[in-house]
Amino acid sequence: MRKKGLLRPQKQVRRRTTNSEHPYPRYPNLVKDLTINHPEEVWVCDVTYVRLGNGFVYLAVIMDVFTRAIRGWNLSRALDTDLTLGALQQALALCIPEIHHSDQGVQYAAQAYTDLLKQYDIQISMAAQGKPEENGYAERLVRTIKEEEVDLSEYYDFADVYRLIGRFLEDVYNTRRIHSALGYLTPVEFEAAWRMARPGQATP
Repeated sequence: MRKKGLLRPQKQVRRRTTNSEHPYPRYPNLVKDLTINHPEEVWVCDVTYVRLGNGFVYLAVIMDVFTRAIRGWNLSRALDTDLTLGALQQALALCIPEIHHSDQGVQYAAQAYTDLLKQYDIQISMAAQGKPEENGYAERLVRTIKEEEVDLSEYYDFADVYRLIGRFLEDVYNTRRIHSALGYLTPVEFEAAWRMARPGQATP
């Protein structure tokens, strides 16, 4: 449809999702120059927005860097800590990372969020303020979600966004979308092959 000019042009609306002006502690970047060798070594996270009618809804995602697999996600009408906490709680129900890396936004720096990470003895890592490239894996993930799902869809309501983005993340991105960085396997295929080659490797 895009090639034939049948898609309606979408008005580009940008909305700020990172508020780094807050009183919570900042954490150093623990992943700079780090070579990542196994699943659950580093999780990265980010928040983005989705235009819906005259308003916005917000998506929080968590990805395991080694496998590129989505570990958790959450969608909300509010850009608050509950948004990111929902994604984190979903991810922690599956496994526990060694390092959690994010930007310095209030949703990730808030005490309720960092307390949950500390409860699981997860090291907290943050990109420097104004340095989005230090959270590059998460930035690229969000760009992929926008280009391959959000920009190609028209959502009717919150339930529609939730259903279609959930389908993309869980049924397309994790299980059908190949990655050159994974030897042209999907995240699910790559992780399964890695664990099969290391039968004694337990999931954290």
